[in-house]
Amino acid sequence: MKIINRFATRHPDYFVYQKAPEVYPHDHFLKWTLLRFIPYSISPNTMTMVRVCLTPVVAWFMATHNYAVGIIVFVLAALTDALDGSMARTRNQITKFGMLFDPFADKFLIGVMILFVVFQNYDWRLGVALLGMEILVVIIALVGEVRFKTVRAANIWGKIKMILQVLAVFLTLAGLIWNATSLFTVAAWLFGVAIGFAIISLFAHGV
Repeated sequence: MKIINRFATRHPDYFVYQKAPEVYPHDHFLKWTLLRFIPYSISPNTMTMVRVCLTPVVAWFMATHNYAVGIIVFVLAALTDALDGSMARTRNQITKFGMLFDPFADKFLIGVMILFVVFQNYDWRLGVALLGMEILVVIIALVGEVRFKTVRAANIWGKIKMILQVLAVFLTLAGLIWNATSLFTVAAWLFGVAIGFAIISLFAHGV
């Protein structure tokens, strides 16, 4: 948190709330359901930090093969991704910091799951493709922020990619818990489709 506070001191413009240019249907659904129980004192950036803090916990459960508990923590961590975006858009609390840091938090979570789940249960080439794509997205985002001083919010293709990856990881963990091999086949296809949407997302950003 000290690092973030120092960053906020040096770059206050990154924490100025902006009005949402667009609010999606699922944002309204979350607004009238789960977000009703989250006070305005909790910002979207705080929710993003919760995801970052939960990711090492998920990694520990994966490393110790405690998938029954790990799948619960993973779902909670993934849920914060939906919540922080909807909070920012429905409450007009979009910030440049959130636009920059939220995708990194997503990739931290997914990257951990690729290392501990995909490489352990699928062909290594699938893991390399997924991890390589995530690294490429991070590099492009860093170049845009450092060289061109531009911060872009995730596009719809990137959001679909994240949803597919989360679902694929969930099915994989479910398959490990209940020894349901058929779920691995479905998850593998979802991972493949997610790679396709990742490529579309990159081109949508002008790569």
